[in-house]
Formats: sequence, structure tokens, C-alpha cells
Amino acid sequence: MKGKNNSSLLPPIKPLLIVLSGLSGVGKDTVLAGLRKAGFPAYISVSATTRPRRPGEKDGADYYFVSPEKFKTMVNGEELLEWATVYGHRYGIPKEPVRQALKNGKDVIVKIDVQGAATIKKKVPQAVLIFLMTLTMAELEDRLKKRRTETAAELELRLKTAVKELDRIPMFDYVVVNREGKVNQAIADINAIITAEKCRANQRECVV
Repeated sequence: MKGKNNSSLLPPIKPLLIVLSGLSGVGKDTVLAGLRKAGFPAYISVSATTRPRRPGEKDGADYYFVSPEKFKTMVNGEELLEWATVYGHRYGIPKEPVRQALKNGKDVIVKIDVQGAATIKKKVPQAVLIFLMTLTMAELEDRLKKRRTETAAELELRLKTAVKELDRIPMFDYVVVNREGKVNQAIADINAIITAEKCRANQRECVV
């Protein structure tokens, strides 16, 4: 038909701020690595931390490992979207890379503890919050023991904290179970969540 308008009837899809949180030892790093390997088209935020580097971790890839003094400078300069002290070490999300990625229309994934997720929910109410968990507490304890990065006292503290963090599930939008040996299913579930969010009639608008 003459004069036919071929422009899309759909509004522009808005970028999402996706918060991946959950219990310590549940496999958040493994899931993120899987998303990267699968070529997931998002900016995956790298947090700054004062904790020591674990074997195999790379600065700038797993975390930005900084001194307590440097971290304090970042806090005072309001360079962090969120920060907290977790198990005796400080963790924080550099704000500017997140802001720029969203501005450029790119989805952003941040990995953070439950305390930090609550802070981001207050600052960015439209963020998508995903809680990653194991099927049982026994499975979580087994994973923590296998990684051998905590003392017995630290392990006990993490398990006690996990029980409290489970009470915060209602704060989240989605729950994903990372079953033993089935990390690909957890990754697929997260992909499905993001796809569903992109199909919402009333899209979220994440402003940092």
C-alpha cells in the first residue's frame, strides 16, 4: 500500500539493571562465568573489594582488589553505587561503569550479597532482583567445605548468616535454584527471566 509505514509498533526496549544475589557459596561466580562464556550481551559489573585474592582469581576480572585506604577514597568520593562490610572485608560496586552501560542501552548484571541487594533496591527500585540458592542447607554446607577458603568458625558464621538471608527472599523478584551439577539450568533460568522482563508491556526503567 502506498505510504505504508514500516516503523516498528513496539517501543524501544529499555536496559535492565539485574542484581544477582543469594547465599554465600551458592555459586554466583560460577553462574556469572557461565553467562560470560555463553556470550550474554550485558555489562557484568566487577566489584571492588579489600579482601585478599583467592587462588585463581584475577584482578579486574573477578574483583578489583584494592587497599582499605583506596576503598575509603572511593567511598568518600561517592564513586560506589553500593558498598558494605561483609565477613570483615569491604565490597562495593563502582558507579560510573554501570551508569554508562545503562546510558548506552546495555543491560547490566551486578553480583552482590543480600545486604547490598537491599541497598540497591532502595536506590534503584526498578532493578531486577534474583536470589540464587541451593536446594538444601546440607548442600550449601558441603559446597562451602569443598572450597576450603574459610576456617571452621568462618564456615559456621556463613551458615548462620544464610539462615537469616533466606528470610529476605520476599524482597526479591525471582528465585533460581543452582542445583549440584546443573549450573547450565540455573543459567538458562536467568536467561528466561531476562527474556520475560524484555517482553513486559510496562517495562522497567533503571536509572542510576
